Amino acid sequence: MYLTMFLSSVGFSIVIMSVWPYLQKIDPTADASFLGWIIASYSIGQMVASPLFGLWSNYRPRREPLVVSTAISVAANCLYAYVHLPHSHNKYYMLTARALVGFGAGNVAVVRSYIAGATSLTERTSAMANTSACQAVGFILGPVFQTCFTLIGEEGVMWKFLSLQLNMYTAPVLFGALLGIINIILIFAIFREHRVDDLGRQYKSINSDGEGSDVLDQNTEGSIDHVAVVALNILFFVILFVFAVFETIATPLTMDMYSWTRKEAVFNNGIILSAIGIESVIVFMVVKTLSKKTGERAILHAGLLIVLVGFFILLPWGKKLPNIQWQEIKNITIPRTAPSEMLAPFWSYPELQLPSNHTAEPVGCPVTQSWCLNTPMIYLAQYISSDVLIGLGYPICNVMSYTLYSKVLGPKPQGVYMGWLTASGSGARILGPVFVSQIYTHLGPRWAFSLICGVVVVSLLLLEIVYKRLIAFSVRYGRMQEENC
Repeated sequence: MYLTMFLSSVGFSIVIMSVWPYLQKIDPTADASFLGWIIASYSIGQMVASPLFGLWSNYRPRREPLVVSTAISVAANCLYAYVHLPHSHNKYYMLTARALVGFGAGNVAVVRSYIAGATSLTERTSAMANTSACQAVGFILGPVFQTCFTLIGEEGVMWKFLSLQLNMYTAPVLFGALLGIINIILIFAIFREHRVDDLGRQYKSINSDGEGSDVLDQNTEGSIDHVAVVALNILFFVILFVFAVFETIATPLTMDMYSWTRKEAVFNNGIILSAIGIESVIVFMVVKTLSKKTGERAILHAGLLIVLVGFFILLPWGKKLPNIQWQEIKNITIPRTAPSEMLAPFWSYPELQLPSNHTAEPVGCPVTQSWCLNTPMIYLAQYISSDVLIGLGYPICNVMSYTLYSKVLGPKPQGVYMGWLTASGSGARILGPVFVSQIYTHLGPRWAFSLICGVVVVSLLLLEIVYKRLIAFSVRYGRMQEENC
């Protein structure tokens, strides 16, 4: 299950930095707004699939939805490798491929429900942290693989007998498909069903033989606190929403602010996201111990505060403006320091004249984004500092929300509920990229990040309101003491 979670995150992160430049290459009609839909399509597929796979896993052996979902992801990755072939509408083929990869990633609900059912309350936080750590390692290695594959270059090698162009954009997804095939083999060879109650006592599960019903005892009696369930779904939505905004905007933001080329943006952000992933793994290991002393609720509160500070730092300050990309003179960027400064015509700069056959890639903040003319640039130090803080706060919030959710639900089969939680996160990954691509393109980073800060503040208020309700099912009904959870 840890490996399945790892491969699911690799499938998402292995192309996240290269989607935008690849989209520009295969379909010049695509803009930053369509990029939001490309990123969101993964989550649309996952949102639809998660409750279905979760329901499936409640009544049938979990091996079935796991194998089917992984096979869908493998096929979708192969489709992504061929989206450059059609003569038109390439962006829609890419949209379809990413949606199908996301549909396959709906198996995350199956993984989480299995882990919730296979651990006692005392084991739950550690197991959820390990799961999230495996997911984070996937997010680390995905950009690392992508960074390594940039060495192949944009042209790469053409395999005519397969009509396949192997380059820095297609090699990562083909590698992801190979990992998926390995995962299917291991699910058949290694995976076994296992289920215990909150105290760690094993009991028979429908998933082990596909017949009969769960042998439940009195520990499953009682109703679930649906107010806590809904609140945690909302908090989880916010957590994934803000992180989706962060990872979606990374490439366009750095290309606009620092005049990076497509290749530089993919390479540099790949390194940055890899470093954040390493940071996340360390955080997951620390919170396993820390939660035993302070409890999951307090750590979740601290994580949200850290994320808030991270986005506040990202707000643009100062007077220096980003370099402007003037489309009519191709690869010219003119540094400016004040919005009131008048620019001379480009022909008055002899050093800016280019030969008529010049084909260099335009860099800088596009003049078509009107905010580029009056919004201060975000300094690289701001961007790196924000990365570090968001990389610290996000994993804390992620693992604590999953752990609290599984404890609130109790020992009953959690497949459907975990499906809804995953769908909630997927909905955030849908709206996050669409939100930020629209707001960022039309209003700029100041509006985008200010609104994100507002959303995090509202989530902190919600956490305060439901704080006392976020307790384990067995504690709520007096079957266990809270310190034993």
